Amino acid sequence: MITVASLAPHLGGALVLSGVAVIASRRRELLIRWCAWAIGVPLVTAAFWWGRPGVAAAAIVVGVIAAIEFGELMRLGRPDRLVLAMGVTGVVLTVWLSPGQVLRVLAVSALALAVVPLLSGDVDHGGRRLGAGLLGLAWLSVLAGLVPLGASGLALFVAVSVADIVAYFTGQRFGGPPLSPLSPAKRWSGTLAGAAAGLAALALLSALSWPMAVAVAVGGPVGDLLESMIKRGVQAKDSGRWLAGSGGLLDRIDSLLIALAVLLILR
Repeated sequence: MITVASLAPHLGGALVLSGVAVIASRRRELLIRWCAWAIGVPLVTAAFWWGRPGVAAAAIVVGVIAAIEFGELMRLGRPDRLVLAMGVTGVVLTVWLSPGQVLRVLAVSALALAVVPLLSGDVDHGGRRLGAGLLGLAWLSVLAGLVPLGASGLALFVAVSVADIVAYFTGQRFGGPPLSPLSPAKRWSGTLAGAAAGLAALALLSALSWPMAVAVAVGGPVGDLLESMIKRGVQAKDSGRWLAGSGGLLDRIDSLLIALAVLLILR
């Protein structure tokens, strides 16, 4: 059984080695991204080390930020974004404190999202607002699944991140057929190399199982394409601009969300 304590040395070593490689490359954009990871990885690891309260707190913070970014992408008003963020927060808290009530909280959150455009009498955009809100609720509430997973959730996060990084650089280096019209920059060469790297990371962390393998190799790329579809639909390049070298937080967790959903279904 894997534990956060057993994963921490691997994460620390990976940060150090990647930092050396980034410095050797002398590429400013890579250094900026590495600095973001150097801050984020210890924070995420500390949250998982704390246990369920820490994971729940981290999931709420990430979920709220992602809900705001998603709402801005979909051009939702402040009330819609507020209700969406509250809904995601409610689902995470319920999974932590009272798992048997999750369906009830999801239903209440969905009704609340419907009430907002109804109260404003939005004839022109009410349906779009409701549809976007429900998509956001279903998509982002998956973060609550990290709470019961424990160290396995951290291993999934690491493996998906490794797969994303390898896919990006391999696709740039070798090119080849595009993965999908939804994201022409992504290549099959990068996706396959990323999947292999993600599985290798799982094996190194002693977390390799067939549900985890499918989640990383299939769920990760699908999650990336899902956000690409949403962004192309609204003609946006990134979900935000505040995260150094990475756009927005939603851009960093898109693969994790669907990978997590796949893992929860298979488990």
